[in-house]
Amino acid sequence: MNQTVRNNSGTLRALATTALTFLIGLPAALACTGIVLHAEDGGTVPARTMEFSFDIQSNIYAVPAGTELQTLVLNPDLEGFRFTAKYGFLGANGLDMPIVFDGMNTEGLYFGAFYFAGTAVFGEATEENRGRAVSSDEMGNWILGQFKTVEEVRAALNDIEVVGTYVEAIDGFAPFHYAVTDASGTSIVIEYTAAGLTVHDNTVNVITNNPTYDWHLTNLRNYVGLQAENQSTVALGDEIITPFGQGSGMLGLPGDMTSPTRFVRAAAFANSALPAASSSDAIFQAFHILNTFDIPKGAIRDSGEGGMLTDYTIWTSAADTRAGVYYYKTYLTQAVESINVRAAVSAITEPTTLTMESGFEVRDRTGDF
Repeated sequence: MNQTVRNNSGTLRALATTALTFLIGLPAALACTGIVLHAEDGGTVPARTMEFSFDIQSNIYAVPAGTELQTLVLNPDLEGFRFTAKYGFLGANGLDMPIVFDGMNTEGLYFGAFYFAGTAVFGEATEENRGRAVSSDEMGNWILGQFKTVEEVRAALNDIEVVGTYVEAIDGFAPFHYAVTDASGTSIVIEYTAAGLTVHDNTVNVITNNPTYDWHLTNLRNYVGLQAENQSTVALGDEIITPFGQGSGMLGLPGDMTSPTRFVRAAAFANSALPAASSSDAIFQAFHILNTFDIPKGAIRDSGEGGMLTDYTIWTSAADTRAGVYYYKTYLTQAVESINVRAAVSAITEPTTLTMESGFEVRDRTGDF
């Protein structure tokens, strides 16, 4: 059943602030991986995984065009500015917050927030700047609600000041950098660091986490020898060395779950994928590629005073920016589900939350014999 969520209530703000405190206060999984695939018919599919060390209880949060939104909604001391959503949008939130962390609008503009802890640097909300301040955690609402193209987003970034919403319990903020892709296939990575705002063209169709995007591009130079073709024999002195068998393509590809390693793997897979004829084919391909980044519970652990936490893949999403369809599967719901963004937001009159989990199901085929 749909649960309606209303904007700007004191109760909502209190709940969201508590949720964000919990979200940031725990050791954060820095294992989110994003890719962009381009189909031969001109379609573009951005896709990503979401990892954390606990269930962030994401649901689908949908906002119809015409909704009045407010910035600094989680800030207990200051109110930001209000704006009206020009375009309807929907996507995954977390812990009942009225904020989309990953989603798409009716014009095919995709947005994704990726953890960037230790590198992200934002300003502070003040009385002087609150009229142009957007909190780092609510960039999805601001971007998806107002813009149609990457170039519009790029041009508007100088009109705002992205600030960190202070959370007293952990003395911190939501440390994100952002991926934005539009229906034309243009894709950028937005980063706020000690050097200020940098907008990178996403030239290799990949985003992960730390360090900065340009560092990851430099690191790719360590892997110029990677190739998809299986290796042939190699002569070493008088010895002829042959591979053990099939599977020597991508020989030397790193396999751990660190951000630099995942960036290399994602770049290798996204850019060596066989051409997808259509956006639908690219959606299918994206889920298969991102399956290789799935983290099972127990593989990455953090043991502390509060007990052991283990990072795992909570959900995986993909967006058909041409057809305006948002796809996802979750840790429990392994079947891929989809929502037509235009149809969904036109069917509601106020922000609405849809339960994301459908539950794990197994189809018994015994009776088909």
